[in-house]
Amino acid sequence: MPPRAPSGFLDRFFHLTERGSNLSTEIRGGLATFFAMAYIVVLNPLIIGTAEDVDGQTLGIPQVAAVTALVAAISCLLMGIVSRYPFAIAAGMGLNAVIAYGLAPLMPWADVFLLVIIEGVLLLVLVVTGFRTAVFAAIPPGIKTAIAVGVGLFLALIGLVNAGFVQAGEGTPVQLGDGGLNGWPIVVFVLGLLVSVALYVRKVRGALLIGIVLATVVAILVETVLGNGEADGLGWSLTVPSLPTGVGDLVALPDLSLIGLFTEGGGDVLARWKEIGFATVLMLVFTLLLADFFDTMGTMVGVAYEAGLVDDDGNMENTRGVLVADALGTVLGGVGSASVSTVYAESAAGVGEGARTGVAPIVTGGLMLLATFFTPLVSLVPFEAATPVLVLVGFMMMTQVVNIDFRDPALGIGAFLAIIMMPFTYSIANGIGFGLLGYAFVRLVQGKANQVHPLLWVISVVFLIHFAEVPIYALIR
Repeated sequence: MPPRAPSGFLDRFFHLTERGSNLSTEIRGGLATFFAMAYIVVLNPLIIGTAEDVDGQTLGIPQVAAVTALVAAISCLLMGIVSRYPFAIAAGMGLNAVIAYGLAPLMPWADVFLLVIIEGVLLLVLVVTGFRTAVFAAIPPGIKTAIAVGVGLFLALIGLVNAGFVQAGEGTPVQLGDGGLNGWPIVVFVLGLLVSVALYVRKVRGALLIGIVLATVVAILVETVLGNGEADGLGWSLTVPSLPTGVGDLVALPDLSLIGLFTEGGGDVLARWKEIGFATVLMLVFTLLLADFFDTMGTMVGVAYEAGLVDDDGNMENTRGVLVADALGTVLGGVGSASVSTVYAESAAGVGEGARTGVAPIVTGGLMLLATFFTPLVSLVPFEAATPVLVLVGFMMMTQVVNIDFRDPALGIGAFLAIIMMPFTYSIANGIGFGLLGYAFVRLVQGKANQVHPLLWVISVVFLIHFAEVPIYALIR
């Protein structure tokens, strides 16, 4: 029987039928992605909104929450329309810490976000010139697969840590919970994971989203009856679930006063950067650029593999569209005073629900736009209810490891390093860097340096500089 022909503008534009999807599946996927990443509307303000700049000024939690949701909304809409892939985009975790604790102590917030805009423009230039797409194509398929697997493990670790299932240990780097699985929030997490796994195994449509909703309901009931409170031992790790008591707990007008803050620096920006040291400023921009560049690439590869949207060489159609939307998202993050934007690995939650097209991030973006008014409602879902999905998605992405040829030492060692270094260093970019360095080094030792794409040698040198930036900075300061 011949495949069904596309019907309607949306179907043709987003390739719904071609990719084996439909509108209801995409909407469900967009919902799942939103709930899996909605924590950023709460967490980014706690990092960016509370950090002091060089003048001791803070941006404020409500203001940062509003612009975080707004920038994510516009960026997701751009991603859906420009790339037509199921990738959601928002303020990047880790990158926001670099901004809050690396840039802000050295300069006013206005200058910080000016640097973010500059970084976004540089990313856009790299895309327009074809360099960023060329780097993507130069990475061997086996390493691309390893990146996807590494992102899956990283995602699972994020879920376990955010739920309090894995914590920093006393005398060991990590441990199980606080020494054991104690407290009702952990019970909610385990219940959410078991329900999600059961529904997934039974091939129930909406399994991940149903798991999040059911776990949230249980969390609200537990908190209402037992009143665990905030994270002070056995409490909830970030948001405390509770029933709304009035309209004010559901909706509020967003404070968007931070938009355009980068224009309010006043005086001579270059003079201020000269006082800090241009070498310092350049190194900070380089760090943001490198992390953003490869975080997006790694997440894009991982989610695309999971969605079956890559060819036999691990390449995608319209990679350029994804990267353009990502760069524009970072520019928007600077203009809106939110943070550097990046593609979210939590997009895999939507893919797990069947999302395959740009309709899903448009749905996610629409919900993010609503979230600017419904920040209290978004905060209703605790980490412990949303993070089981991340663990399950990690498993889904892990299954791709069978496609890596570990009999080839270069691919095997490079893949191994890429996979383990992402969760172990809590950085997708670091994992990619060590994976590419390992691959290039073994090919060199094998006497097969000519099998390494010239661009990978360039990237390897860049990563070496990045990993050695502290001693390099000490030499040039």
